[in-house]
Amino acid sequence: MTEAVLELTKIDIPQPDISHVITEDNQPVDNLFSERQMHLLKDSLYTSWRGPGEGRPFVAMVNVGLFFAPHEEPLVPDILVSLDVRPPEDVWLKQHRSYFVWEYGKPPDVVIEIVSNRKGGELSDKRSSYARLGIAYYVVYDPDEQLSAQVLHVYERRRTTYVEMPEYWLDDLGLGLTLWQGDCEGVQATWLRWCNAEGQILLTGQERAEQERQRAEQERQRADRLAAQLRKLGVEPDA
Repeated sequence: MTEAVLELTKIDIPQPDISHVITEDNQPVDNLFSERQMHLLKDSLYTSWRGPGEGRPFVAMVNVGLFFAPHEEPLVPDILVSLDVRPPEDVWLKQHRSYFVWEYGKPPDVVIEIVSNRKGGELSDKRSSYARLGIAYYVVYDPDEQLSAQVLHVYERRRTTYVEMPEYWLDDLGLGLTLWQGDCEGVQATWLRWCNAEGQILLTGQERAEQERQRAEQERQRADRLAAQLRKLGVEPDA
């Protein structure tokens, strides 16, 4: 009995011409707080999150152009997170230097904007643009209350528009967002952090290292106390 084998022929789909596209404009980030905040969100994801599920990769990018059409100006979110995609092998190719939707095959799942002034249109033009692109979650953090007295807005896309969520849980990711008061690289402030279902924040690499250092110090102190007690009993700990 013979088995029929179906051979699939790969179809080469013409890629858009992006020779005119500027992927880097050499503009600095807004301010010290924004710089710290962006990297805090990105670092904690790569350090403490395994992704949305077993075998499901993700990418997180900071201040990278989001191109959705070859001849449209890109949006540049402060941070984006895209599920079920991997970073390209050769990041120096022009088509890999930014987030081109046609290269990744999908829009990002989460976009976060950190408000630093009243000119960015985070609650107007940008919100409409991200909804049009089909991004599932849109987050606006306004720590200095530039736009309103509400410092955090979390939106979920419903049909073709965004609906503000009363709770800051992003179900597709299995992650939430919370405000946390503390030190980030020498700056004391209120920071936007990722958290799990129990409300525990996702730690950065530096925080994990400090946590391990404290644990090791506690173990050393416990061993020293035990050794002192043994010596009082006439027992040499190292014997």
